[in-house]
Amino acid sequence: MIKNRAEHNKSILGWAVVMISALLLFGLSVIIVSAAIEDSMGELIFTPDDIDISSGQYDCILVLGAGISEDGTPSPMLRDRIARGCELYFEGKAPMIIMSGDRKDDSYDEPQSMKNYAESLGVDSKSIVTDPEGYSTYESVSRAKEIFGADKIIIVSQEYHLYRALYIAKSLGIDAVGVSSDLDEYSGQFFRDVREMLARYKDFWLSD
Repeated sequence: MIKNRAEHNKSILGWAVVMISALLLFGLSVIIVSAAIEDSMGELIFTPDDIDISSGQYDCILVLGAGISEDGTPSPMLRDRIARGCELYFEGKAPMIIMSGDRKDDSYDEPQSMKNYAESLGVDSKSIVTDPEGYSTYESVSRAKEIFGADKIIIVSQEYHLYRALYIAKSLGIDAVGVSSDLDEYSGQFFRDVREMLARYKDFWLSD
């Protein structure tokens, strides 16, 4: 019985080593993929003044959703994205803004909330297109091309998110640049960074 118990314990230890090793390898691969995406896409992130339209405007400015409050107004991060997108529009970088986000139901309509806020900042309603099926970054970027026919776009989001959005755009053959909307500091950024690393890893395999 002692021998059987020892063999049982040895087997459990063996499986524990395998599982820990697998988790370590997975974590390492996530870090490597995330760093590679960040390194390769960094050169495509510009300030508004650096966006060159000497050869013509971009097809659109794509503002990615970031949640709305219970009262239906954009979250602080989303307000900054919208404000940056409107700034680019007023500077003539593109003739159209696509507000892409999630419309779960009549009580949660992210793109409409984004449009309302942009209109309050002075953007003409006719220059704003809403995409209620932007359930993920991948869907928002891919639909900009497939549904709205945009081949040359400016993506607006916080910098930590732009690397992945630009990677997706490149994988889809879209000529895209990014403009950061980091106009403030946002609470909970550490957890967003961790989640974003995992999302980059997922989209790396999805895009390829």
